[in-house]
Amino acid sequence: MFKILDRYIIKKMLTTFFFVVLVLVSIICVIDYTEKNSDFMKHHLTFGFIFKEYFIHFIPYMANMLSPITVFIATVFVTAQLAGHTEIIAMLNSGMSFRRLMLPYLLASSILGVGIFILGAWVIPQANKQRLEFENKYYKDQFYYDARNVHIKIAPKSYIYLESYNNTAHIGYQCTIETIDSNKVYDKLKSDRIVWIDSLKKWRLENYTFRSFANNKEILKKGVALDTSIDLSAKDFESQYMMHEQMTIDELDKHINKLKLRGAENIESFLIEKYERFTYPFAIIILTMIGVIVSARKSRGGTALQISLGFILAFVYIIFVIMSRSITSGGGLHPLLGAWVPNIVFTFIGGILYKTVPR
Repeated sequence: MFKILDRYIIKKMLTTFFFVVLVLVSIICVIDYTEKNSDFMKHHLTFGFIFKEYFIHFIPYMANMLSPITVFIATVFVTAQLAGHTEIIAMLNSGMSFRRLMLPYLLASSILGVGIFILGAWVIPQANKQRLEFENKYYKDQFYYDARNVHIKIAPKSYIYLESYNNTAHIGYQCTIETIDSNKVYDKLKSDRIVWIDSLKKWRLENYTFRSFANNKEILKKGVALDTSIDLSAKDFESQYMMHEQMTIDELDKHINKLKLRGAENIESFLIEKYERFTYPFAIIILTMIGVIVSARKSRGGTALQISLGFILAFVYIIFVIMSRSITSGGGLHPLLGAWVPNIVFTFIGGILYKTVPR
C-alpha cells in the first residue's frame, strides 16, 4: 500500500513541479520578449531566430534559477490538495507516521536536486554562453575597456603593466613585463604596443626593449617584433558581464585559482556562484520538507490559503538569498557561509514548524 502511495505522491510532485515551471517560465519569457522587443525590431530579428538563438537557452536558465521556488510551490499545492481531501488524515489514522509520509517527498526532491545540480554545474553554463553572447550582440551596449594603468600578476614572479588597452582592436599600449623576486628586478621587457594574434593565441610585442640583470651585469636587447606566450589573453579584457554564469564547475575552479594567483579583487562573485551550485540541491530538499509541513494540516481557508503561505515563504527565501549575496559581495561574509546562510535559516525554521505538526 505504502509503495503505491509513494509512487502516487512522487508522480504528483514531479508533474506539478514541471507544470509550475512551465507556467512561470512562459510568463517570464513573454515579459522578457516584450521588454526587449524594440531592440529585436531594431536589428530586424525574426521570432524564429530569436527563439533558436536566445529563448532556447534562456528557458533552462530561468527554470534552474526558479527551481527552489517552483519545487516549494509544487509541494505546497500537492500536499494542500491531499490535506483538503482528508487523505493525509486517513494516512496518519492508518498508522503511518508523519516522517514516513515525508519519505516520497524526500525522494522526489532528491531526484530533482540531483538533476538540477547536473544541469547547473555543466549543462546550463554552456547554454548561458550562447544566451549572453546574444544579449551582448543585440541588447547590451557595446563594451569598451576603459581601465588605465593596469597591473596584472601573470605568474608567481611575473607582472604585466599596461597604460591602456583597446578591446576592439586587441591592442595594449606602453606595456611592461617584469620578473620580480624578493623586491629585486631580474628582467624587464618593455614595448610600445602589445597586440593579440588570435591565430597564434599569442601576444606580439612591437618596438620592444629587453633588459636582464644578473651578476651585476645588464644585458640589453632591442627588436621590432617579438611573439610571447603569457597567462593572459584578449578575453581577460572583454566584458565580464555574468561571466561566472558561463562557466562549468570545473572552469570555475580554474578561473578562481587564476584570480587568486593574480590577487584579483572580484573573486567573491565566482566563489558565491560555485558554492551556490552545491547548495541548490539542499535548498530544494529543505524547502520541500517545509512545504509539506506548512500544508499538511487541513485549513478552513482551503488550499488557497496554504498556497498563498507557500508563495510568501518562497519569496522570503529569495530575499534571504539576495541579502546573503549582497553582504558576501561587500566582504561581510565568507562566500561559503554566505551561500549556506539561507539554507541554515530555513532549516531552523523547518525544525520549529515540524514541532507544530499534528502527529
